[in-house]
Amino acid sequence: MTKLSMGLPLLAGMILSPAHADTLYVTLEKDNAVAIVDAANQQLVKTHEVGQRPRGIALSPDGRHLFVAVSDDNTILKIDTGDFSVKARLPSGDDPETFVLGSQADKLYVSNEDDNLVTVIDIVSGAAIKKIPVGVEPEGIAASPDGKWIVSTSETTNMVHWIDPATLEVVANTLVDPRPRAAAFSEDSRQLWVTSEIGGSLSVIDVESKQFLKKIIFEVPGVSSGTIQPVGVVIDKHRKHGYVALGPANRVAVVDAATLEVKKYLLVGQRVWNLAFSSDQKWLYTTNGVSNDISMIDLEDLEVVKSLYVGRYPWGVVAKP
Repeated sequence: MTKLSMGLPLLAGMILSPAHADTLYVTLEKDNAVAIVDAANQQLVKTHEVGQRPRGIALSPDGRHLFVAVSDDNTILKIDTGDFSVKARLPSGDDPETFVLGSQADKLYVSNEDDNLVTVIDIVSGAAIKKIPVGVEPEGIAASPDGKWIVSTSETTNMVHWIDPATLEVVANTLVDPRPRAAAFSEDSRQLWVTSEIGGSLSVIDVESKQFLKKIIFEVPGVSSGTIQPVGVVIDKHRKHGYVALGPANRVAVVDAATLEVKKYLLVGQRVWNLAFSSDQKWLYTTNGVSNDISMIDLEDLEVVKSLYVGRYPWGVVAKP
């Protein structure tokens, strides 16, 4: 029985938080589709086929459009969230996997792993306006909320590359632990958190100085170190907690963002990959690739409420209010 079904039936409508009015969109790598989930009722509504191997996904600030990286079709789709029609096919470069919207939501920055490039796309014109050389196998990519930085992580070079969005040039590099996978800025743009899959670690970097504030090594009781592979990472807007997906360890690490200490490990589905907050950040949703489900986490109680089957190999997730 899920947490939401434990209360009295007459109160059920009253206890749902605004977050549970969210619609979730989940990319399904092996179904070549996007799943649509009603978070209020914790139900899979439908799936839409979108193309070959969808992975990265983002929502426009106004909620009108989804951007979906369709990796094997070498494009990013701009999709109307109302009728799910494709409005544009953007020139992403080869094999797009991860990308980020710039702070002004007028550009997409795309990791091209095979070509060691970041492709910059002007959303209005639909044109690729720059290809930025970075390290070998770029993966994670993030935009600072203050608009001052785009960062790209290169898995083989083991670096964070700091890109100036005004000049679209790499202006600094930071060496991190092996195989950096994902990056996230704090809401105040003062910290950058970078996960390292092989290093089993999280690097917290001061943005102004580019110096390390702390490196966290994850250790899960009863789980071998080789299966602890940090991937997705998110930080809440108040910088109270950060959350790190630990891959085949099947856990999400809860990190106290003030002390930079691990507070708790939450057991989720198999090979947890990416994470997204609800619109009010009271819930966290995870994609669990091998168990083909998403987990719904109540952040007030730090409790996994439910895992819901969505389709084969869920990869990315976003929430729309």
